[in-house]
Amino acid sequence: MTGLIEAPDANTAQTAVVTEALPPNGGDRSLEWAPREPAPKKRRIGLWVGVAVGVLALGAAAASTILIAPGTTIAGVPVGGLTPGAAADVVTAHLANTEITLTDAGGDQVVTGSDLGASIDARGLADEAFASHPMWNIGAWMPEPIVGTITLDTDLAHDTLREMVPSSYEDAVDATVGFDAASATYVTTPAVPGTGVDLDGLTGALTSALADGGDALTYSGDPAEAPAPVSDEDAAGVAEKLNTMLTTIGFYVGDERTVPIAPAVAATWLEVVDQDGELNIVADEAAIQATVDALPAAVNRAPVNAESIVNAGGDVLEELTVGVSGRTLGDTSTVASDFAEQLEAGNSVQPIEVSETPFASTTLTREIDINLANQTVSAIENGVVVDSWSVSSGAGEFATHTGSFQIGWKTSSQNMGNRDLSQAPNYFQPDVKWVMYFNGDEALHGVYWHSNWGTPMSHGCVGMPEYAAQWLYNWAPEGVNVYVHY
Repeated sequence: MTGLIEAPDANTAQTAVVTEALPPNGGDRSLEWAPREPAPKKRRIGLWVGVAVGVLALGAAAASTILIAPGTTIAGVPVGGLTPGAAADVVTAHLANTEITLTDAGGDQVVTGSDLGASIDARGLADEAFASHPMWNIGAWMPEPIVGTITLDTDLAHDTLREMVPSSYEDAVDATVGFDAASATYVTTPAVPGTGVDLDGLTGALTSALADGGDALTYSGDPAEAPAPVSDEDAAGVAEKLNTMLTTIGFYVGDERTVPIAPAVAATWLEVVDQDGELNIVADEAAIQATVDALPAAVNRAPVNAESIVNAGGDVLEELTVGVSGRTLGDTSTVASDFAEQLEAGNSVQPIEVSETPFASTTLTREIDINLANQTVSAIENGVVVDSWSVSSGAGEFATHTGSFQIGWKTSSQNMGNRDLSQAPNYFQPDVKWVMYFNGDEALHGVYWHSNWGTPMSHGCVGMPEYAAQWLYNWAPEGVNVYVHY
């Protein structure tokens, strides 16, 4: 009897063991060895079927989380059961391949959406469709159609259609803006409309056709009026802006337009350019630089000192010269480019930098001295006699009063006395020149009826030669002190 247990590759001849028969157990029966029966296998068919169904269910559930709900359409294109990316591709392809048959002037020629540059935000709409209508949400199935905005590439569409139906196209003429030298203003010329295929109508027809689930449509290729890109209103607005700029254009020191620019010069700087259907103001920096180069002569100046007449009390009676600060132009290296940029933006005020030199102020204290003892009048400025001459003052009971007075009122000519000589003051002297009253009815004035200077002759006034009276009239403003003494 061989062993029941063997190594897989054992040599049985060498490992055989001889055993002796054991006596019966208790002497009744012998002990027997028998092979062990294998345990029966359990049946697992149902389990495997269940796992497969579960995997499929899980897969379907997982798929439903990335797919768009059944019945969903974007711009008329069904996208249910697709991922957002696939839906976007389907919508884009459908739009690109949609055929448009041009009728009438088009002669039944066919173009596609791709030929016209038709586009739609397919990915954005697809993402929106999935966000609102995911497949896992049964309540979101069969939603209302999602409408998309279709656009055409205007330039590509017109180029394509112009080649197919040239008889329908006539170019429009834009409104323009130009400078009129006679009026020194900017004026406009009106726009002239052209013709072409109506792209707005075509876009609407394409949108409707796709929304109805179609992939083809017909559209008239007949000409429709096409307004000019630059309208009369556009041109008028630019002209108004330019004409407003002409009223203020120049180089400024603070709020002062130190160097105004004439409209005709400004017109050599500025040009109105039509850029893709939009009027823009373009400034010529080189032309501006020529004016900038000449700025020092127009801006730089020496200070002008102020000079004023005052009386003995220091009151300013008259400004002979208004003080003006000196001025030197600063750095102008970027002025031309800065001004060009501002003009193109509609700003015609260009600041310039200057350094200033303050002015000095001088006062002239003026007074009139009347010496009755020697019958003279002296004009005194800052204590110095600048001129003196003989006069005739009041005589006898009409002697000129002494005292300190001021010029109160001046007139270049008047009649003195009374035409009725029977009444006081019993004299009449017409057209007396250069009259300056200083004490009631006593005045300094010119005399043409005598030349007896140095002798009292009047009714209280101080008379003198007319040329002297005129000089004194111009030299002494109202408020000048008058000293009368012996």
